[in-house]
Amino acid sequence: MSVYRRALAYYRPFLGQTALGLTLSLLVSGINLIKPLPFKFIVDDILLGGKSQAKFNTWLQHLTPAQGIFYLCIASVIVTALSGALNLVKNVILVGASLKALLRLRTEIYSYLHSLPLKFHDARRSSDSSFRVAYDSQSIQSFYNKSEFIFSAIFTLITTLGALWYFDWQLTLVAVAVIPLVVVTIYYYGQRVRNESTAIAERESDVLMVVQEGLSSVKMVQAFGRESHEVAQLHRRANESLVANLKLTMTTMESALIVSTLMAIGMAAVYWIAARHVLDKTLTIGSLGVLVAYLQALYTPIEALTYTIWGMEGAAAGAQRCFEVLDRANDVPDAPNAKEITSTRGEIVFEHIQFAYNENRQILMDVNFRVDPGQTVAFVGGTGAGKSTVLSLVPRFYDPTGGRVLLDGTDLKAISKKSLRDQISIVLQDTLLFSTTIRENIAYGRPEATEEEIIEAAKQAQAHDFIMHMPDGYKSLVGERGSHLSVGQRQRIGIARAFLKNAPILLLDEPTSALDPNTEAAIMETIKALMKGRTTLIITHRIGTVHDMEKLVVLQHGRIVEVGTGQELLASNGVYSTLYQSANLGNR
Repeated sequence: MSVYRRALAYYRPFLGQTALGLTLSLLVSGINLIKPLPFKFIVDDILLGGKSQAKFNTWLQHLTPAQGIFYLCIASVIVTALSGALNLVKNVILVGASLKALLRLRTEIYSYLHSLPLKFHDARRSSDSSFRVAYDSQSIQSFYNKSEFIFSAIFTLITTLGALWYFDWQLTLVAVAVIPLVVVTIYYYGQRVRNESTAIAERESDVLMVVQEGLSSVKMVQAFGRESHEVAQLHRRANESLVANLKLTMTTMESALIVSTLMAIGMAAVYWIAARHVLDKTLTIGSLGVLVAYLQALYTPIEALTYTIWGMEGAAAGAQRCFEVLDRANDVPDAPNAKEITSTRGEIVFEHIQFAYNENRQILMDVNFRVDPGQTVAFVGGTGAGKSTVLSLVPRFYDPTGGRVLLDGTDLKAISKKSLRDQISIVLQDTLLFSTTIRENIAYGRPEATEEEIIEAAKQAQAHDFIMHMPDGYKSLVGERGSHLSVGQRQRIGIARAFLKNAPILLLDEPTSALDPNTEAAIMETIKALMKGRTTLIITHRIGTVHDMEKLVVLQHGRIVEVGTGQELLASNGVYSTLYQSANLGNR
C-alpha cells in the first residue's frame, strides 16, 4: 500500500464527516462560478446596452440602469457571503476530522513505541522517537487538508473548463495546452521534494536530540564548563537543518518559476486571441471579463495544485517516518494463545540460556540456575558479566536467543507480558520518577490504590516522614526526573512503589550503588523488609550488601562460574573470593 493510501486510511472512521465537508466544498466551487456573472450583466446589458441571451435580460429591462446595477451588486455580495459561509462551515468540519486523525495516529505510534522491546529503544535515540510522535505525525493532517484541496480544485477545474468551453472553445484549447507541461514539471520535482523533506525531518530530529541531551545534563555541562561546546554542537546541527531547508526552498522556487512561466505563456496566448475576438465583434467586453475571471479560476488552482502536490510529497516523508515505527516487528511478541496469570508461586528457572544483542555481541552463554519460591538470589560479577541482562529476561524486556526461562514450570513466552509483569516489582539503581506528585509516583504501579494504602507503603519504605515535611505532603511535585528530591529520597519512593504493588517477584538492580554508606545501610534495611516473602533477584557491585544472602550466583564473561553462600564461596577461594577481597580493600 502506498504511503498516500495508508495515510488517508486513517480517515475511515470519519467518512461521514468527510463526505459532508467535501459536499460543501463542491457547493462552494459551484457558487464561485457564479461570482463573475453580475459583472457581465452590468457591462453587457446595462453599460453597453447589449442584448444578452441570459434569462436575466428580460428582468433587467424593467429596471432603471441604476436599479439594475444596485441589485446586481447586492447579488454579488450575497453570492460571495454565501460562498464564504459555506466555506467556513466546510473548514470547521474538515479540520475537525483532520485533528481527530492526527490524534489517532499520535496515540497509535506512542502506544506501539511502548509495546516494542528494549532492543528497539536501545538502538534508537529517544529524541528521534519523540520527533516522530510530536512532529512527523502532523503529516497526516497535512495529507487530509491537501487531499481535500485537490478534490475541490479538480472539481473547480472541470466546471471551469466547461464554462470556458461554453464561451469560447478555441480559447479553452489554448488555455489547457500548457497543462501537460505543468504535469511533467510536477512529476519531475515531486520525488526531489520528498527526499529533501525527509532530510529536513532527520536534521530537525538531530537538533531535538542535542537540545534534550544538553538540557537534561545541564548540571554536568556547567560543572565541566562545556557550555560553549554544547552551543557549538547545537549550532552545527541547526546549520545542517538550515542547509537542508535552503535546499528544499531552492527546489520549490525553481519549480515554481517554471510553473508560473508556463502559466504566463498560457494566459498571454489567451489574451492575444481573446482581444482579437473582441476586435472582430465575436466576443463582448462583458464576456471577456468573465473569460478572464474563469481563466484565473482555471490557472490559480493549477498553480496551487503544484504547491499542494509538492506539499503532499513533504507530508509523505513525515508519514513514512511514522509508518517505519508502526511497521517495525515486535521482537518480543505475545504468543497467539498466551495465557493470563493472576498469581504465581515465584519459582524461576533458567535453562541453557543464550543471549546476544547482535551476532557480534554475545552476552550470556549456557546460563542455568533455579530460584525457589520466596528465595533470595544475588548475582555478582564484574562489569559486563551479564547480571543486568539476567534480570531483564525475567519480565521479558528481552527474550533469550537460546534456551528458555520458566515461571512455575511455564515458559515465559507462553504467558502474556501484561499479566507476567503484574507479578513483578522492580527497584532500579536510579529510581525513575515522573514530573508529577509524590502520590502519583508511588501509585504508578497501582493507580487505583487508596490514600491509606499509599501512605502505608510510604511508611514501610520509611519515606512518610520526609514526605510530610514537604510543602504539600503527598501532593508535592517531585520535579523533572525527581530533581526536587535527594538520591536517597528518590530511592525510597521507588521502594514504596514496590511495597504498594505487592508483587510476589522482586527484581533489584543495583538499588544502593548510588548511595553513601550511611544511606545505603538504611535503604538496605528497608529493602530487606520488602524482600520478605517474595522471590527476589538482586544484582549489585556492593559485595558487602549481599554477602549474607542465602544464595549467590557469580557471573564472569556471560557464564555462571560459582554458586553458593557467601561463606562457601569465600572458602573456595575462586572468583567470588577475589571480588570480595577487592571490595574490602576498596572500603578501607
